[in-house]
Amino acid sequence: MLGDYRISGRRAAEIAASVERGVGSGELPPGQALPPMRELAARLDVNPNTVAAAYRTLRERGVIETAGRRGSRVRSAPAGTSRGSLRVEAPPGVRNLGEGNPDPALLPALGPALAFAAAADAESPGLYGQAPVVPEFAARARAALDADGVPTGPLAVTSGALDAIERVLAAHLRPGDAVAVEDPGWGAVLDLVPALGLRAVPVGVDDSGPLVADVERVLRAGARAIVVTDRAQNPTGASLDAGRARELRAVLGRHPDVLVVEDDHGHAIVDLPLHPLAGVTDHWAFVRSAAKAYGPDLRVAVLTGDAVTLDRVTGRQRLGPGWVSRLLQRAVLRLWTSEAVDASVVARSYGDRREALVRALAERGVSAGGRSGMNVWVPVDDETGAVTRLLHAGWAVAPGARFRIATPPAVRITVSPLTAADIGPLADAVAAAAGPPRPVTYG
Repeated sequence: MLGDYRISGRRAAEIAASVERGVGSGELPPGQALPPMRELAARLDVNPNTVAAAYRTLRERGVIETAGRRGSRVRSAPAGTSRGSLRVEAPPGVRNLGEGNPDPALLPALGPALAFAAAADAESPGLYGQAPVVPEFAARARAALDADGVPTGPLAVTSGALDAIERVLAAHLRPGDAVAVEDPGWGAVLDLVPALGLRAVPVGVDDSGPLVADVERVLRAGARAIVVTDRAQNPTGASLDAGRARELRAVLGRHPDVLVVEDDHGHAIVDLPLHPLAGVTDHWAFVRSAAKAYGPDLRVAVLTGDAVTLDRVTGRQRLGPGWVSRLLQRAVLRLWTSEAVDASVVARSYGDRREALVRALAERGVSAGGRSGMNVWVPVDDETGAVTRLLHAGWAVAPGARFRIATPPAVRITVSPLTAADIGPLADAVAAAAGPPRPVTYG
């Protein structure tokens, strides 16, 4: 089973160290199966509990993973930015529709808000030992969450949505645990889950969100957590509607030990109502970032959840960065209170562009999805070929491989850089590049 490598040791720490040496040297490659605990215990002449303790230590360190009756094996190397690297560089003269950025013309000017934050800091400087969340920021954020039906819970601030998701998953899960993720879904989450030593289990998506049957299946199979996008899902534009949320809440209610993590990706850029899943299970978290509506570089997100989850997250945060800059919190607070962003105007702007493109594609025999937000998902026959042909036609789009696990080939088109004059030429190019007509399928 192990080739020439021999695991050695009499104590749990020694056995674990022996396995780690083999992994480090490459003699135990990723995917290598390890002996069953009783078999290795007999070979080393130790108690099976000693081997069990060694394997437990290795799992906690992310060195191995255990899959029930299939036993334990060396975990694959953690993912870094493998999906993020699947980008198409836009040379001069090519329009870049692949980065997923908001339209800068719809972002508020940050100067007045930052000046307000600096003036507030001059009166009361931010120092060590102060509350990590500005009280006025917390009150405003909590009021907005209350208005959207998000259950009451403690509040924290993180450096963006992905920072919050990582901290919540790390607070509850151990390497080898299964996490249900949307497929197609946010590429950063699809990379983050294996980077934490967790197993990503795909759940199909349609315009109304995660498919109920898929969620039921993966939870019954033992998934410990699920990550759901409430609105403007990246890359498909899916948004939970009332009916789908009701069905999912019923499923989650039968699995109260599952951790539910929600990302309100479309906050302040869509005009669809929020239908949160939070509060059905014992442990839950809901995150709302300022990135899409107020500017990606602000790196401020509001996080709420059950008391245990938030206590673990904030406790670990104190040992690392400590807090998210109170200057930035005050700047975002100023943007909120001054109503620097009119969500209805932003939603209409993105909606007009998105719907125009979907309609133009349909007129050319190309099915595309995009219920909300700033992205359109287009199934294609040959993903690499479609991306290449579009690039030659003057359009850089994101390959679907950045966002999918088991779903069919597609490309993601971000509509934020588009003008009305772009819609026709772009639709012509996509129709020529997409291949034979095919239905929109997410999972």
